Amino acid sequence: MKALVTGGAGFIGSHVVDALIRRGYQVVVVDNLSTGRLENINPAATFYHADIYNSELERIFEKERPELVNHQAAQTVIEKSNEDPAFDAKQNILGSLNLILQCLRFGVRKIVYASSVGVYGEPKYRPVDEGHPVNPISYYGISKHTVEHYLHLACLQRIVSYVVLRYSNVYGPRQSLEGEAGVVAIFTRQMLQGERPTIFGKGDKTRDYIHVSDVVTANLLAMERNESGIYNIGTGVETSDREMFNLLAELTGYQGSPYYAPVRKGEIYRICLDYSKAQKELVWQPRFVLREGLRETVNYYRSVLRK
Repeated sequence: MKALVTGGAGFIGSHVVDALIRRGYQVVVVDNLSTGRLENINPAATFYHADIYNSELERIFEKERPELVNHQAAQTVIEKSNEDPAFDAKQNILGSLNLILQCLRFGVRKIVYASSVGVYGEPKYRPVDEGHPVNPISYYGISKHTVEHYLHLACLQRIVSYVVLRYSNVYGPRQSLEGEAGVVAIFTRQMLQGERPTIFGKGDKTRDYIHVSDVVTANLLAMERNESGIYNIGTGVETSDREMFNLLAELTGYQGSPYYAPVRKGEIYRICLDYSKAQKELVWQPRFVLREGLRETVNYYRSVLRK
């Protein structure tokens, strides 16, 4: 079976590619390398350096004819989306729409789409389930939710089935160490290099942290099972910024204290996800305990920074 993975040179996408190849899939990777890295690409995959927004995508589909599509590619930086919502919409909405249209044209059987906790906005209750009102407070959240509607319409036409996976905050090996990275990667790099991390807010802002391996498992189940629909992929546990700082300081041996800065526009203050629907229908649940997942991640970055 052939699967096409967008963003397959990136953090989550490259892990999905590796897992699919281990399971015997033929894998095609499409990535524009804006944030992805060539060294992340599995050598057993067929790689196209291309943007999903461009017409080249049609030629790739015509040549490769994938049966399954796993859509991880996206502009994911909330601050960038708020500064330039047109760019965010071009990448996340128009790029995804082009991908969906090619899936419809070339008979793709199923699309798995990486959505985000950002679609919910500030929660009315926690943990947040899939029935929670959708009220994004960033352009990024709007763009991710818009694509969910396009997928729903494609499914109603009975041409393609889909699964939307709404990720909480994903961490783990291969996450970028640059400014666009998640807090785990940023704090770890800063602590290992003796820099002073910044906490935005008072330290009580919370996130639901999930290890990339658990996210990969959810993607495989979504691709291989018959279910369609929307599923939260998280742990149901809130971890505050201060708690995360303390955990990483312990694991890295960092002795300093953080800077504190104002909360950035478009950031949710407190959230965690109810994953019971995924547990019931996809037979999925998170396996990684946060401390052990962070220990593995810190060890990975130690090895990267030594090079």
